[in-house]
Amino acid sequence: METLKNIYTRRSVRRYSVRTVSEEVIHTLLEAAMSAPSCTDAKDWAFIAVTDRETLDKMADANGRPAQLLKEAPAAVLVCGDLSKAFKGAPDYWVIDAAAATENLILAANDLGLGSVWLGTYPQMDRVGRQAELFDLPEHIVPHSIVALGYPLEDIGTERHSRYDASCVHINRW
Repeated sequence: METLKNIYTRRSVRRYSVRTVSEEVIHTLLEAAMSAPSCTDAKDWAFIAVTDRETLDKMADANGRPAQLLKEAPAAVLVCGDLSKAFKGAPDYWVIDAAAATENLILAANDLGLGSVWLGTYPQMDRVGRQAELFDLPEHIVPHSIVALGYPLEDIGTERHSRYDASCVHINRW
């Protein structure tokens, strides 16, 4: 799929078929995520790919009401920051790096015919804490977001929908 078409046709998908997401596809998604830019090339991210039904259900409960769709998703990826790899001059850049990796993962999913939805975790520290506890994460690994994954239950189409808003654009000055 060409890049702009992929960007313009991506949609958040919250309902999935029972079809499993293969390990090969998950590997491809993670490879795309790790191809994201990162501050000083720190690559200060870590990922937990989840296909276990019981764990997906626990992730849903740990992240609250908006994440309940994980109880129907066949897979998810918990995107984390690895603070031990963060740029020392600006350690909070890990948040941006994790977001870039998440966007790459989501665009790759769309390109492969999967549906996905980005579920926020960080900076809601209650969610961060519950995900960290669920996965027994070391202190230097911080949950950033969850990407629910699966093959869409319904046809999401390939129409281009522009979200361009000229009121958000300023040229050369405010």
